Amino acid sequence: MKEVKLSECGLSYAVVSIMGPQSSGKSTLLNNLFSTNFREMDAFKGRSQTTKGIWMARCAGIEPCTIVMDLEGTDGRERGEDDTAFEKQSALFALAVSDIVLINMWCHDIGREQAANKPLLKTVFQVMMRLFSPRKTTMLFVIRDKTRTPLENLEPVLREDIQKIWDSVPKPQAHKDTPLSEFFNVQVVALSSFEEKEEQFREQVASLRQRFHQSIAPGGLAGDRRGVVPASGFSFSAQEIWKVIKENKDLDLPAHKVMVATVRCEEIANEKYAAFVENEEWSQLEETVQSEPVSGFGKKINSLLHACFSEYDAEATYFDEGVRTAKQKQLQEKLLQLIQPAYQSALGHVRSGTLDRFKEAFEKALKGGGRFSEAANNCVESCVAQFDEKCADVVIELANWDTSKVREKLLRDIDAHVASVREAKISELTSSYEEKLKLSLSGPVEALLDGANSDTWPSVRSLLKREMQSAVLGYSTALNGFDMDEETRQNMISSLEDFARGVVEGKAREEAGRVLIRMKDRFTMLFSHDSDSMPRVWTGKEDIRSITKTARSASLKLLAVMAAIRLDDGDKDNIEKTLAVALLDASGNPIRSITVADPLATSSWEKIPASKTLITPVQCKSLWRQFKMETEYSVSQAISAQEANKRNNNWLPPPWAILALVILGFNEFMTLLKNPLYLGVIFVIFLLLKALWVQLDIAGEFRHGVVPGLISLSTKFVPTIMNLIKRLAEEGAGAGAGAGAPAANENPQRSSSKSNSNAVPVGSSVSSSSSSNVTSLDNGKRHTSSSKDE
Repeated sequence: MKEVKLSECGLSYAVVSIMGPQSSGKSTLLNNLFSTNFREMDAFKGRSQTTKGIWMARCAGIEPCTIVMDLEGTDGRERGEDDTAFEKQSALFALAVSDIVLINMWCHDIGREQAANKPLLKTVFQVMMRLFSPRKTTMLFVIRDKTRTPLENLEPVLREDIQKIWDSVPKPQAHKDTPLSEFFNVQVVALSSFEEKEEQFREQVASLRQRFHQSIAPGGLAGDRRGVVPASGFSFSAQEIWKVIKENKDLDLPAHKVMVATVRCEEIANEKYAAFVENEEWSQLEETVQSEPVSGFGKKINSLLHACFSEYDAEATYFDEGVRTAKQKQLQEKLLQLIQPAYQSALGHVRSGTLDRFKEAFEKALKGGGRFSEAANNCVESCVAQFDEKCADVVIELANWDTSKVREKLLRDIDAHVASVREAKISELTSSYEEKLKLSLSGPVEALLDGANSDTWPSVRSLLKREMQSAVLGYSTALNGFDMDEETRQNMISSLEDFARGVVEGKAREEAGRVLIRMKDRFTMLFSHDSDSMPRVWTGKEDIRSITKTARSASLKLLAVMAAIRLDDGDKDNIEKTLAVALLDASGNPIRSITVADPLATSSWEKIPASKTLITPVQCKSLWRQFKMETEYSVSQAISAQEANKRNNNWLPPPWAILALVILGFNEFMTLLKNPLYLGVIFVIFLLLKALWVQLDIAGEFRHGVVPGLISLSTKFVPTIMNLIKRLAEEGAGAGAGAGAPAANENPQRSSSKSNSNAVPVGSSVSSSSSSNVTSLDNGKRHTSSSKDE
């Protein structure tokens, strides 16, 4: 079958077989009729068995393709009288596979009861009953060595004999009344003797040969045949038929036909599946689609599948339709199962690509200033349409796979991305407004709390309300673009309001932690500065007690303001009064503080919840005690400064001392009046002491204390005395040398004398000049006054 390429013929082929007695010239007839080369009997060697078994060949020059089978002759002596099994097997095989059966018989046997053709026909009809649904076969009787009796006379006799044999053969109940024509198309032809009339034989054979051209066409020898096995399954069918016949089983040709179709269609399907798997274009598609999208994926796959199924249909078209369709469906399922991973990868690329495009478009829309919900809806609608369009390019026509799950996953991914972006945008928006609130509240609240007074918390409430209304208005407008339900929107606005209050409360708690520093700063500011914010000088006229009480009251006011949070309009308390009574009044009246219960001996304020309490009463008492301890030093320093100033201002001795000096020193005073020279000496001594006072800067040295002043003066006293004497000597020498100088030199001296008139009385120019020109030594360095330089 492979050699003659029968599988390419489809249903356009015919099978011819020949039966007949041994040595009746069957092979010779076939060789002359179909140009075959079957082995022929050599008449010169005697009559014996030539063909053993079944031999097959292709008829040369006959269309369509015709296969001829040369069967072993019947009634041969080699097999004996009792060995008729093979005759029946070969006859059944020939009837099962052949379209035309040639029955070779001698002309002189026609009309005889026990002639050789009768056992052959009985065998043929008997095996026919073993076929459950026999095919309609053309039975062509070839009468050999025709005599002078016309064929018109021989044919009726032969047909009558055939009918008698048919009637005598036992038949199953289903075919008991079935006529012979239902199973056989009987035709008769006569040929002259090959040995005696060879030329006439060959002419008749050539004429008969023409009847085999287009034998399967309507009107041909086998034009009404049934149940033809497609050519590609003929080999397998013949082998299976022979196998069943050898096992001596009844041959169910319809079932066999289905079996052949099943096996052959399955083979074809497997071949096409293997060819598809090895297809280079498919391999490239499968490899490429794993890593990147493939343009026209569905179209390419559909083309490959269509080509595969077309080839399958072309090869399996002649087999049983039910089997062919079933195997095609199996092939389709296998191919689709093979393709599905690549299809899923292609869909995955479409989904991921669509999601990436959505992200880009969505981001661009948001940057363009569009509302969030509108941008999201527009981008989702556009990208889903793109996804559906891309899916149409990937879809496999035969698969009818549903892309709804991938579409749903895309929508879930898009919704998740939108939700994440919405959350990020809302978080960013919320953070922005929270930062604005923090900036607009932190500084002003800190400043208001720093300058705590009766209007502090109303001012804080007003500031909070104003800033919160402004922020909520902008925040609410911005949230309208996110398409959220009213409840969520109100919750977010409430969260922003809570944040604003939290900022104020946090700043208040922060300031409450520094309340002691603030109290000391306020006390220092009020105690050490006057009403014009100028540093206070303790001259002795100030009322330190009153100033201290005022400063402490202001500090207590600060403590009262910072003791609790008062952000609600209805918040009223008596914290300041309680603190004043417990701390200021108690400090002024120690007896009362002992006899009356301490209002600060508790951990909570009246009418103030714990959540709004910044400093508990007990903590206030502790802070006030520490505050007083740390400010006592400033008060004591002020008192000391005031007393020192009073001492400095009272340089005159007491009146009684002055009176005692006048009474007791009257005699000395009169002595001085009587001897004016004593006054001059006293005056000179005064000038020297004054010069020493100025040069040594005694007042400045004692600013740092008595002991340091004495040590410093002891180191400077002797050098200063020596310099002073030296200067006096130089001035005296200069005065003697300048007695006869020109009058022009008197002007500078007069100017110098005049410039020192503020220090000493008039007439003491020399002493004044000397005292003003004394050189001072500071740390061993010598400095000369401006008068000497001049």
